[in-house]
Amino acid sequence: MKTSKKSHFAVPTIQFEGAGSDNPLAFRHYNPDEVIDGRTLSEHMRFSIAYWHAFRGTGSDPFGPGTIVRPWESGKDPVSVAKIRMDAAFEFFQKIRAPFWCFHDRDIAPEGRTLAESNKFLDQIVAHAKQLQKATGIKLLWGTANLFSNPRYMAGAATNPDAHVFAYAAAQVKKALEVTKELGGENYVFWGGREGYETLLNTDLKREQAHLAAFMHMANDYAKEIGFTGQFLIEPKPKEPTKHQYDFDVASGIAFLRTHGLAKVFKFNIETNHATLAGHTFQHEIEVAAAAGMLGSIDANAGDLLLGWDTDQFNTDIKELTLAMVSILRAGGLGSGGFNFDAKLRRQSIDVDDLFHAHIGGMDAYAAAFKIARRILAEGKFAKFVKERYSSFDTGYGKDIEKGKIGLKQLEKLVLTKLGEPKAKSGKQEYLENLLNTYLHG
Repeated sequence: MKTSKKSHFAVPTIQFEGAGSDNPLAFRHYNPDEVIDGRTLSEHMRFSIAYWHAFRGTGSDPFGPGTIVRPWESGKDPVSVAKIRMDAAFEFFQKIRAPFWCFHDRDIAPEGRTLAESNKFLDQIVAHAKQLQKATGIKLLWGTANLFSNPRYMAGAATNPDAHVFAYAAAQVKKALEVTKELGGENYVFWGGREGYETLLNTDLKREQAHLAAFMHMANDYAKEIGFTGQFLIEPKPKEPTKHQYDFDVASGIAFLRTHGLAKVFKFNIETNHATLAGHTFQHEIEVAAAAGMLGSIDANAGDLLLGWDTDQFNTDIKELTLAMVSILRAGGLGSGGFNFDAKLRRQSIDVDDLFHAHIGGMDAYAAAFKIARRILAEGKFAKFVKERYSSFDTGYGKDIEKGKIGLKQLEKLVLTKLGEPKAKSGKQEYLENLLNTYLHG
């Protein structure tokens, strides 16, 4: 990869120095050039940087304005500032050695007074991004439209009770699909930032969900029209900013997609923080998506379990990530998806090098978890235990149950005449937790 002429960072390109390194600006577990099963670790992990947090995040929270000020943010012309910001972003992508990036349309380009002006600004920045992608080799994992920040979307976009707002959102997504295709995006994400309700007193829930489905069908139809072949992803989130969002979790998302004939079009972009807000574990959401053949991509972050809102922290919990990696690898991986660091610096982390420390920690944690998960699957101890636990369904009447070849009458007769009372069998949870610790800690 080439570096830009003007450097925005004093930090050098991050190198892999191994687990014994005491250099805080080096990888200990993530060696992007390491070859595993014929592919580099970079190709396995497909790390992506979230433009909105890394380069538009200011450290603001519900109780105060931003604290993070970057040197490339000064200037009167917003388009020129956006180009300089993007130069800084691509330098960071290279130095952190991430092969992908992700964006919302309004992250990269300023919003104009009209949609036409917004599109004009976006075209200028997309042309600049295209040049930077070509020069650096960085690719676009996915694009999307910001249908939640502008006040026009206060009551939702596709689920807004005003058809005018629906039409505006449709026009914005049309353009976002076009620029995602132009930049070679491998996926397109729908995150229903305000697609939900605050109160049912003013809401026609059935009608809003039908409108949301119609919106997604329109997007799919237009993608075919322009030849965009990337994967469509839906990102579940249960609450915040709305009290209840229609894409609450993976299970409700699957139900929605199947109900409206979209199950073959969409897969899921699963976020750790959203999983915990929905009352699930990260691994649970992955397993539900994988079971339906709809696991698509990951937003790599974590939430603070003591807080009931979306904190979007960098995830360094090796145990949580190892369990997630086991499920992802067992499902065959993420295909065209990847691990996108939808995570932001803490409000007090205001230095430029904090951006490097945060991503180094996240990339190292995921890489370590990936390697541990491969060992777990290769040795097969957990798989053997689970297979044995369900072995009664592999033969005889158990097999007939799974194949639908036996009914209540036959099972009743078996219990009364032959089987009698079942014997309780231990689930061995503590043994399995200890076994997991041998992989995590040796």
